[in-house]
Amino acid sequence: MKLLLTSGGINNKSINDALVGMLGKPIADSNALCIPTAMYGHPWVGPGVKAWEFISGKEANPMVALGWKSVGVLELTALPSIGEDRWMPLVRETDVLLVAGGDALYLCYWMRQSGLADLLPSLQAVYVGMSAGSMVMAPSIGEFFVGWTPPNGGDEALGLVDFAMFPHLDHEMLPHNTMAAAERWAAGMQKPAYAIDDQTAIKVIDGAVEVVSEGHWKLFFALIVLR
Repeated sequence: MKLLLTSGGINNKSINDALVGMLGKPIADSNALCIPTAMYGHPWVGPGVKAWEFISGKEANPMVALGWKSVGVLELTALPSIGEDRWMPLVRETDVLLVAGGDALYLCYWMRQSGLADLLPSLQAVYVGMSAGSMVMAPSIGEFFVGWTPPNGGDEALGLVDFAMFPHLDHEMLPHNTMAAAERWAAGMQKPAYAIDDQTAIKVIDGAVEVVSEGHWKLFFALIVLR
């Protein structure tokens, strides 16, 4: 399983080079599917103009507009209403999944409802997440990031990696995403946790973790209390 977990998309050469290395071929020779679903659950981004901008490649954070051979749309909320034979072969054959930001728990819910969550570990495709699209891979996201509330409550995510993520560190448009806030958030997590800015990504290949960055980031280790 190959994951490229970004805060703000493919924002610099180091992250771009990491993506090409994971693909094993040029972006121009690779087929992509974009997943906008997380955007619908977040009041700042979608549905509406922002979702269209992501799908059409007009987004401010480069993902769809990188020069792919082809780009299709995989809308998770639609998948439960059609047969698996209509979409699973498409996902299995694609080279990369481009997963938008938005609300991580909303995305997690629809990944599970659609069946994509069960399929992900067996895929050969590179999974590229942005913000919530990255956070959803963690065991949990932390109370700081809970917006849309899942039917069963809580902040549990997919748990396909063994660490959590605090994206958009020190972003000028997000004054609450400071290092101090990240430290408080990390203190409540039960796993190692990364705070990363938009010039940073976390590459995971078969469980091996590597930080790719032209910006700044910090790894917080979980505090284990022995009783």
